Amino acid sequence: MHKYLQLQNELETLIEGNTYQDGDKLPSIRELATQYQCSNSTVIQALNELEKRHLIYSVDRSGFYVVKKQRDSEPNNCNSIDFATSAPDPDVFPYLDFQHCINKAIETYRNDLFLYGTAKGLPTLIPVIAKHLANHQVFAKPANIFITSGVQQALSLLCTIPFPNGRETVLIEQPSYHLFIYYLQMHNIPVTGIMRTAQGIDLDELERIFRTEKIKFFYTMPRFHSPLGTSYTRKEKQRIAELAHRYNVYIVEDDHMADLEHDSKADPLFSYDRFERTIYMKSYSKIIFPGLRLGVAVIPDALCESFLQFKRLRDIDSSMLSQAALEIYLKSGMFERHRQKIRQSYQLRSKLLTEALLAHAARADALFAFRPLPYPGIHTHLVLDPRVDASRLIQLAKKRSILLEAADRHYLPAFPRENILKLNVSNAKAESVKKGIDELMAVLHAMRL
Repeated sequence: MHKYLQLQNELETLIEGNTYQDGDKLPSIRELATQYQCSNSTVIQALNELEKRHLIYSVDRSGFYVVKKQRDSEPNNCNSIDFATSAPDPDVFPYLDFQHCINKAIETYRNDLFLYGTAKGLPTLIPVIAKHLANHQVFAKPANIFITSGVQQALSLLCTIPFPNGRETVLIEQPSYHLFIYYLQMHNIPVTGIMRTAQGIDLDELERIFRTEKIKFFYTMPRFHSPLGTSYTRKEKQRIAELAHRYNVYIVEDDHMADLEHDSKADPLFSYDRFERTIYMKSYSKIIFPGLRLGVAVIPDALCESFLQFKRLRDIDSSMLSQAALEIYLKSGMFERHRQKIRQSYQLRSKLLTEALLAHAARADALFAFRPLPYPGIHTHLVLDPRVDASRLIQLAKKRSILLEAADRHYLPAFPRENILKLNVSNAKAESVKKGIDELMAVLHAMRL
């Protein structure tokens, strides 16, 4: 990432925090250059970017001054602490950066963007994606990379196209991605489940299913599973890859949270596959904003032609304007700047959530089980005592302005389910996390009485 973007992030964090008040003067260009060990031109570039975002303003021959953002009020929900919403926090959306990229894309590709594109994706974007994926230890040839309209489109295509193993049944973890469950049910696609808990899955049971049932592919979220928040260990990923090869099963790896990873040793399941059994999928909506309906699928050679043909029939191409803007966003360094900023913000919230939950879980009379993670993501879960009615808990918490959600819709209808409460911090402000958990525990305590 460019030095000026790193400095921009540092100053933006200070401005949005409590270091500066509205109207405070920033240190001089020379002082900032000395403090951050960079050139004057780097400081000027960072300050110009902050001025474009209306975080500071310049006074001729005086310097730069802070402008505190005024948040829009939401009278119907301003006092709520939201642990239910899983979408990214609107306050960290890169509005101005991406607006610039869209304008630049129109200027750069004006002769191409308003015609039909290619089903595979914008040709100039694909090598940029290949380089970005390599940062996640996903080394893929451009020929195997497809741009899709989000992960959901890739999943629907994979359910439709024939696989070389000639099978039809989809295996999914339980709980799992609720919209994919709805899709499977709506289209009457044969599906079966395997239980996943905070401890992972039973690999012996996975082998039994692979061996005895005609599984087309196994859909899994090895990293930051939704809704559990857990991740597989290196040994678990290795074993899953081995079993897939042994029993002629494909793996569909949904790595939608890859950009929020803090563990440098955590590689995707794809990196353990030596036999091209893993289809890797990644979305940009969780890290940028939900309206950017762009995803990436890395398709093995044996499936490329079918995937391309079915995608061409499904939508001709994904949004060319969005693809061109994403290309500029990735190449410019803006994405990396935003990724670091959002990771830091979410990491703080996740840390506060874990600390608050551990403080209450230590009590002998706790009505839930909680397993802390070494590298927590933006969501986790509580396994509630069987005596706790999750629906009633959610209703009572809402009266205290705490928004919660159970995990029921993440299960197949006939599959046995745990009494799980989801907790997501992507829309819970750091200063509200502890208060929200304390209120939740007060509701649980009242239910005991």
